[in-house]
Amino acid sequence: MEGADDSRAAPRPPPLPNLTPRHRRLVPTPCGPIKPCSELSFPVKIYFCVTILSLLSVIGLTIETLVRQTEEDFTVSLIQLVGVVFCVYYVTRGILQENRQELIVFVLSILLVMFRSVINFTVLSPEQKPKLLARFILILLVGSFDVICAIILIQSQSMMAFRVGGALESLQSQYFMLNLCFSMLTFDLQAQLCLCILLISLHEITLLHNIIAAAGVLWACLKVTISIIGILKELKPLVWIFLSQNIPEVAYLIYLLYTVIKEWGKGNSYTLEAAFITGSCISVAIKSVLFWALIHVYRSFGQGLRERMFSSYGRIDS
Repeated sequence: MEGADDSRAAPRPPPLPNLTPRHRRLVPTPCGPIKPCSELSFPVKIYFCVTILSLLSVIGLTIETLVRQTEEDFTVSLIQLVGVVFCVYYVTRGILQENRQELIVFVLSILLVMFRSVINFTVLSPEQKPKLLARFILILLVGSFDVICAIILIQSQSMMAFRVGGALESLQSQYFMLNLCFSMLTFDLQAQLCLCILLISLHEITLLHNIIAAAGVLWACLKVTISIIGILKELKPLVWIFLSQNIPEVAYLIYLLYTVIKEWGKGNSYTLEAAFITGSCISVAIKSVLFWALIHVYRSFGQGLRERMFSSYGRIDS
């Protein structure tokens, strides 16, 4: 009896902390799990709705101005339209997946839109400025609101790596590299689409290059599709195919840079040529970071991150 009483009086060990990721509260997507909208706080929901509405308004205004602009301005507006469409994706994934690098690019894109609005308003004639003053002020106010709130979200704490990878730091690091890889793929796609638009607009480029640039849009979409399938399903042959697809692309880009630089100064304006050279350098920088992240993701194949990301939802094919 005494032994039984002693066993009952012995203190119980403290319960172990629950360090398993909360998969079932996340929503599966092809780019990894995201938070449901019900988890967002009320201020974040308001910011998300206002941002989406403002981006849709900018898309409408850009389409409206496309029909009454010169060739050079038309090219810049078309590139801005592509950038704003990607901004919808960036802010959505940045908020629902707590993705800092996409929120940073979103901030930079909004700042570029605001900068171009300031330039366009500055060069207007005195008769046109009163007509567009309200639109100009609205763009600056909404853009400033989007930028300030996005910076606050960037500085907030992110728990997605823990929720997906659990308490294992190795899986959290793999999840971060996977997210970085997906972000770089999106940035690379946007950069390639913008370069194709610039290439078609350059006067120094022949008809053959224009055909190649138009086909480059399909090539970029195919390349991103192959890379996403290869990464999500951890298929190493598809990753190698994606890497090999970038070799002729970089070689062609270097050749075009040589052509543009050789013809520099023969036209009346250098805006598109300078934009193409700048865009090419940015594209090469994006590809460098993408390859670095992809190598880390490639080495982590088979180490359990794929199962952590999709085990709660059943098969990845679903």
